[in-house]
Amino acid sequence: MPAGNTAAQYGTDRGVAPHTARYHSQTPDPVVPVFDVRGLSVFYGDNKAVRDVNLKVGPRRITAMIGPSGCGKSTVLRTLNRMNDLIPGARVEGKVSYNGEDLYAPDVDPTEVRRRIGMVFQKANPFPKSIYDNVAYGPRINGVRGNMDDLVEESLTKAALWDEVKDDLKESAFALSGGQQQRLCIARTIAVNPEVILMDEPCSALDPIATLKIEDLMYELARDYTIVIVTHNMQQAARVSDRTAFFTAGVDEAGDRYGSLVEYDKTEKIFSNPSDQRTEDYISGRFG
Repeated sequence: MPAGNTAAQYGTDRGVAPHTARYHSQTPDPVVPVFDVRGLSVFYGDNKAVRDVNLKVGPRRITAMIGPSGCGKSTVLRTLNRMNDLIPGARVEGKVSYNGEDLYAPDVDPTEVRRRIGMVFQKANPFPKSIYDNVAYGPRINGVRGNMDDLVEESLTKAALWDEVKDDLKESAFALSGGQQQRLCIARTIAVNPEVILMDEPCSALDPIATLKIEDLMYELARDYTIVIVTHNMQQAARVSDRTAFFTAGVDEAGDRYGSLVEYDKTEKIFSNPSDQRTEDYISGRFG
């Protein structure tokens, strides 16, 4: 199915070259993916919010989830570190494997899952503590030993924030700008040494300059971490991700809304030559 003028819309004429070289992962397709999601359905009470999702996420690359509001992107993201367990009445069917292990097996500790698979939320949520104590909080409660000063500096450096705050570590985190607070939350996530970083619309409340800093940071972090991001910004998905999953919403026979995965492929293909007409319609602005 030809993609019409999709490539033109999201190509260099708009400054959004799909899959620019500086963001491109050099990691080959994995034999064993970090995440292997098969037949995933998510329920809130009796409502099946997401139906039959299948996808694989490779290591040290950026995977984007896009789609209209209410299509289940964030719900699927939260299944990857069992955040939905915290919602009363939520349950999953199907299988979510992490490095070959069933994330929902009875003997799996959800707290340990969330330590190894960190989450950065839509709105920056620093603790009412100093910049230093925000970063040190996770390692302290996890009993990390060693030089805390070095760990805080390393985490802030990885989050591209150290040079901006190194002289103000004892100041309140609330004194930082919105973009700085979001990078502080990323540093806080990094400090507990996760293997994966999930990001749920991390730039939606930020200005363009702060957004660019976060995108540059994602590129740097993908050298060491697997990143999965939910975004409503299609240009952002085209700029930063290696692979893109497009979700959409439907209505079942009872009139209940549900989300489903339409297409999952390399980002360049999704934005230049999608296989499904619904993907083409969404990224060309016919709905969404």
